[in-house]
Amino acid sequence: MKAQEVTPEFDKNFTHVVYFWLNDPDSEQDRADFLKSLNKFMENSLYAKTKFIGEPAGTPREVVDGSFTYSLILSFPSKEIQDKYQKEKAHLKFIEESEHLWKRVQVYDSVGIK
Repeated sequence: MKAQEVTPEFDKNFTHVVYFWLNDPDSEQDRADFLKSLNKFMENSLYAKTKFIGEPAGTPREVVDGSFTYSLILSFPSKEIQDKYQKEKAHLKFIEESEHLWKRVQVYDSVGIK
């Protein structure tokens, strides 16, 4: 029997949602390189609590934008911790390794309503 993976609880204080559009989303090599770098970053991030990597769900509706290649959803206990994440070595290394692979990045940051 496999041990259940422990999933960190979603922190409702601050969310950082990032959408990536790769330059060549049909390139298997580019996708593999991007995911390798992103996963390495997620494994080494000291600050991100929830770490969700996704791709379009294939739910075509007028209100759904499925044009991105990958999404990333992170949560943090506070804006101050998210500010530290922005400057952490793992995050900066990911950008350095991968920015040549994307043509667009869109970020949505939110704070929880209490």
